[in-house]
Amino acid sequence: MVNKSDHEIIPVHEILKLKEVNELLESKGITLENIPKIFESDPQCQKLGAKPGHVLKIQRNDGGNRYLYYRVVVEG
Repeated sequence: MVNKSDHEIIPVHEILKLKEVNELLESKGITLENIPKIFESDPQCQKLGAKPGHVLKIQRNDGGNRYLYYRVVVEG
């Protein structure tokens, strides 16, 4: 059986440490409410054990370029 969350087309997800979250928020001049949401029921959240309030860094690669996205985990 193939684990879809480990497929090569799924971007790398990681939970940020609190210090990294604070640095992100400060550098962008935003709050957690400004970050797009991701449900804790999402397969990647479940795989990582992410809980509401955690912030995920998502690394997508496109044509040799790396793009970083952030999502805050919410209930659901």
